[in-house]
Amino acid sequence: MVDALVIIPTFNEIENIERIIRNVFSLQRKFHILIVDDNSPDGTAALVRELQTEFTDQLFIEVREGKLGLGTAYILGFEWALARDYQYIFEMDADFSHNPNDLIRLYNACAKGSSSMVIGSRYVTGVNVVNWPMSRVLLSWLASKYVRLITGMNIHDTTAGFICYRREVLEHINLNKIQFVGYAFQIEMKFKAHLLHYKIKEIPVIFTDRTKGISKMSKGIISEAIFGVLTMKIKSLFNRYEI
Repeated sequence: MVDALVIIPTFNEIENIERIIRNVFSLQRKFHILIVDDNSPDGTAALVRELQTEFTDQLFIEVREGKLGLGTAYILGFEWALARDYQYIFEMDADFSHNPNDLIRLYNACAKGSSSMVIGSRYVTGVNVVNWPMSRVLLSWLASKYVRLITGMNIHDTTAGFICYRREVLEHINLNKIQFVGYAFQIEMKFKAHLLHYKIKEIPVIFTDRTKGISKMSKGIISEAIFGVLTMKIKSLFNRYEI
């Protein structure tokens, strides 16, 4: 029985999707994959469906009507996983910014240790980022410092999106109360796990910026993270923040 599911949200990832799927399925440890595709016009979903004939009962796909946000894609994936028997649920990007080989390290840190949430961290041992301009590295690093200061979380990479959750964490978080749909979603999930007193561990990974396809980062996403975090913390101080 495979107990681990990797959730990969996609929008226009035709250049990366087959390679990332084959890489995950070539690992020594067995994982299942759920693709959550936002109706990519480039044919990403059609290619995944073709691959399903090769990877029967290993590869799954849910296609949504359009671009509805990263957070809602992961929530759909979490709910899909919780309706089944997966014990370890992963977030991972499709563009190889997250190395599939690190899935095993995250799995072992979660399954063989006492941690309930394991983060593949860019900043826990310095700055492990490849192919980003210095301005973007500084923005990301400073954003994590800001979030850490505001929330009080002892996490170096608060915006990381390479994560392994024990099933119990997702069962105890009210997914219907998640407020953010962009990259602030990543912060909010960590904050909720922190408020629930789950043990969170960071392990160092090397983050490599995509070489194929187009980044989905925008100014609106950054603004949501900056102002949303402050609102989230204030509400938690007055017991108005729902976990």
